[in-house]
Amino acid sequence: MARTILVIDDEPGIVKIARDYLERAGFQVISAGDGPTALRLARQERPALIVLDLMLPGMDGLDITRILRQDMLTAHIPIIMLTARVEETDRLIGLELGADDYITKPFSPRELVARVRAVLRRSEGALHPTRIINAGELIIDLERRTVRRGQETIDLTATEFDLLAILASAPGRPFTRAQLLDQLYNTSYTGFDRTIDAHIKNLRRKIEPDPDGPPRFILTVYGVGYKFADLER
Repeated sequence: MARTILVIDDEPGIVKIARDYLERAGFQVISAGDGPTALRLARQERPALIVLDLMLPGMDGLDITRILRQDMLTAHIPIIMLTARVEETDRLIGLELGADDYITKPFSPRELVARVRAVLRRSEGALHPTRIINAGELIIDLERRTVRRGQETIDLTATEFDLLAILASAPGRPFTRAQLLDQLYNTSYTGFDRTIDAHIKNLRRKIEPDPDGPPRFILTVYGVGYKFADLER
């Protein structure tokens, strides 16, 4: 059965392009041109994923994201923001509200399809989590809390392991420092978010095959934070 994608955009031309390419890729597409219609369809149809424009009449995409994330019927639905806004603050706000990815206009329809597939892959993996993550030569056993690179066992602190598990469980997904702090320490933590930089530095020194060269596993996303490389598994 084809998975349903809800495309929310007030520009008919954008909706048509997205629909054409997504349907050609095997998805079923429904669409909305304003916030109230989008929220109604999201609750009624429970799409597999939402592609959301930020600049909509009446209710913008950030407000829609906030409402979807607070509603238990829709909180789990992955969201890709598709927008002409290119400011770093817009990306950060969108990701911190719970968007799973962010594409700026003008965009490649083929890239949109690829991003949709990648986000679905990650979200479906989160619903059925594996206890062992294989990322290239790195093997992370979430149950035993052990890490190996090839035959070498790597000793990590509890915080370093938890940080690595968060990143590696969603390969390719960028996390802000605030999101990582939130997942590591819970929302009441008030520490300085550059704490994450120190942990990442230590993690890279321990897990990267060449700590002085370009990172292979934990990548910097400039203007956002960090992500785990989407390696072949």
